[in-house]
Amino acid sequence: MGRRGTPTASPPPVVGQGCLARYDPDALQDTDGTDFPGAAALWQALNPPDGASAPAADAPAGTRTPALRRADTGSK
Repeated sequence: MGRRGTPTASPPPVVGQGCLARYDPDALQDTDGTDFPGAAALWQALNPPDGASAPAADAPAGTRTPALRRADTGSK
């Protein structure tokens, strides 16, 4: 059996450091990444809408929900 060759894929150069690190947009090419035309359908299949994520049916559009008020803890 022959030895496996070196990997053919490598990440593009990174600019920035720490939480600001990102791939260098100038180094990206059309051949980087992949096409995934079924991504939206897969997302919907894996994440079906439920009651918690559905928009409120009884509130008119533009209505804001008031923030919860903290219970009075009194001064100590």
